[in-house]
Amino acid sequence: MAIKVRDFEVRLTRNKEERKQVRQLRYRVFCLEEGANATEEQRALGEEYDAYDRFAEYMAVFHQGRVVGTYRVIDRNAAEKMDGFYTETEYNLSKIKKYPGNIAEMSRACVAPEYRENALVMRLLWAGLGELIVRRKIGIVFGVASFVGKNPANSAQAISYLYYNHLTPLRLRATVLTENFADGINPKLSRMNILPREFVSEADARAQMTPLIKGYLRLGATFGRGVFIDAPFNSYDVFVMLETRKMNAAYQKHFLGRENALGEPDENKENIIQINKFTELLDVRDNLKQPIMYYEVTKHEKCHFYIKDDNRTYLTTVKRVDLEAKNEKK
Repeated sequence: MAIKVRDFEVRLTRNKEERKQVRQLRYRVFCLEEGANATEEQRALGEEYDAYDRFAEYMAVFHQGRVVGTYRVIDRNAAEKMDGFYTETEYNLSKIKKYPGNIAEMSRACVAPEYRENALVMRLLWAGLGELIVRRKIGIVFGVASFVGKNPANSAQAISYLYYNHLTPLRLRATVLTENFADGINPKLSRMNILPREFVSEADARAQMTPLIKGYLRLGATFGRGVFIDAPFNSYDVFVMLETRKMNAAYQKHFLGRENALGEPDENKENIIQINKFTELLDVRDNLKQPIMYYEVTKHEKCHFYIKDDNRTYLTTVKRVDLEAKNEKK
């Protein structure tokens, strides 16, 4: 499974060297940039890791052979090998673990600083996760989203807004484990309703949110109850989860241009015949064995193309005006 966009590629890592690059990026972002504690061994290696990395998988975005963005993925099978999920050290997941299908934890999301000017790398990560969700029939994805620091009051608008507007329904709600706070951390800091509802401004709340949390909200995510103060990691966390049956249509339409982009191709033969005229416009690095399967014109007047070749999906974008000009020449 791989998705390519120009000279970027997103997929699961395949070998020890790629996994090492992931841990090095995490060390650069979490330890050097955000101030998370590192052991002497981690500092010597320049890598960030914990016990949960042993059986975890890494979704990574590669650019010119280098990892520039990553997510750690732990599904139910991997968690069973480790006696639980990483998130269980912060939140009670008993309701979520009763879900009968496959579930997966997404954690340690980060993007190299020089690739944060636009959302391309993060969008690619979510596209890769989306395909993984479909292939493995994952019903619930969850994890924590972090703010840098140790004082939730600094994000009072954002956290209060999530509490009043986006709490997970009780049947699946995770709850914070204040008993796992480090010594000296006041359990009252776990409160999400830091401000009264009438003092919460959506505009101010969104200004305090990280790009990751804003992205989760666009996908329709909900949030568990309570803030976890992760002192060793210099962060305070909120629990986030998404039922994929509710997410798939919105996710695929938002990030890939059509609701069934990761499912079956468009059966409209006219579209397939028409779009095959423009294959020479596409910037695809490999020789494709199959023609373009379908395309979508977006509200931004661009066309997203989805091309299947063996087990890989290629995505590229061409301006609509370019297509129309090419069509006139034809």
